[in-house]
Amino acid sequence: MALIVKKFGGSSVGTTEKIMNVAKRIVNEKGKDDKVVVVVSAMGNTTDELIELANKIDSNPYKYTREMDMLLTTGEQVSISLLTMAFKSLGEKAVSLTGSLAGIKTNAVHTKGKILDIKPQRVLDELDKGNIVIVAGFQGCDQLGDPVTLGRGGSDTSAVALAGALHADSCEIYTDVEGIYSADPRIVKNARKMKEITYYEMLEMARLGSGVMQPRSVEVGQLMNIPIHVRSTFTNKPGTIIREEYTMEEKGFVIRGVSHDDKVAKIAVLGVPNNPGIAYSIFSALAEKSIDVDMIVQSIRNIEKNVTDMVFTVASEDLSTAKEVVDKAAGDLNAIGVLIEKDVAKVSIVGVGMLGSPGIAARMFGALSKAGINIDVISTSEISISCLIKSSSLKEAVNIIHNEFFPEG
Repeated sequence: MALIVKKFGGSSVGTTEKIMNVAKRIVNEKGKDDKVVVVVSAMGNTTDELIELANKIDSNPYKYTREMDMLLTTGEQVSISLLTMAFKSLGEKAVSLTGSLAGIKTNAVHTKGKILDIKPQRVLDELDKGNIVIVAGFQGCDQLGDPVTLGRGGSDTSAVALAGALHADSCEIYTDVEGIYSADPRIVKNARKMKEITYYEMLEMARLGSGVMQPRSVEVGQLMNIPIHVRSTFTNKPGTIIREEYTMEEKGFVIRGVSHDDKVAKIAVLGVPNNPGIAYSIFSALAEKSIDVDMIVQSIRNIEKNVTDMVFTVASEDLSTAKEVVDKAAGDLNAIGVLIEKDVAKVSIVGVGMLGSPGIAARMFGALSKAGINIDVISTSEISISCLIKSSSLKEAVNIIHNEFFPEG
């Protein structure tokens, strides 16, 4: 007997036919005494379609964060009800639960919530009744009972956190690819599927744009020491195991993968006084709006006048709110102005192998240089190097960097 948590993404439940296939697969794989919890995302592009509806009401609907959560949580509720019906049509006992009913408690930061606690007694009760329990991913509720979404990819976090709270035997993440690859296989034809990857590396790849897992879900897996199996909905092949350390995977590669993110924008605050507390005044104002910033660079604009330029990136979906915040801060600081660039993208390499391996950055920059791709901003961590480039060059950049570190043959 095993308690298994399985998560299926939007592409896996994009149509009623796919929903029936998911139900049949789970029934066929389920052992006689197994207890199964299924976490699902909204069907296909439902979330994008709901956002588009909101955009028709207001060009910046995310300023109504609570109402956006009230809207967006409906997508997963459609999925859980249809999948539950699919199980029942196959003669299986099943019940659907929203994130709130499943006991997922969050903070009150709407559209970017964090799970504070899970009290899964209702889930356990339903499992004891012999039900397959289908839980809406991407959502929970705050202390007032208001719905709160967990950010893009939040269904991954729902699944991993539930697996931890339930002390599950395994957590399986089903998606439209066969595992974690050295680059997006839709962009790089010779991308290499990994058998295993560490939490640390996966977290960095996810943070830098790898869309297979949400960063927070990897953090939860590491915190609760839950191995996560990422695999395809459409095949029975083994996928990639995310765990603390390697057990089998070969270690002959200096880097583990190339990530990219085309949903970013660059903000430059020009000519601000180069005085203590200036950076704090800008970034604390952004933090109050729950806006994450990345790739921060400060450079002297004029030594004699002691003014500096401050450049950083934000997620595209945060740009409108970020611009309002930065425009106000720039006015208060008597800055020269604020520049916005939307046609940018971030390409990154990740791997613990680069620790103690000189020349990795030079190889990455050299590959981009040979292709005539200019680097706008560079940022690094212990196990990653990121470059901001023009979005029109992104596909070429990912391929040439991948070829540099993962040559064919």
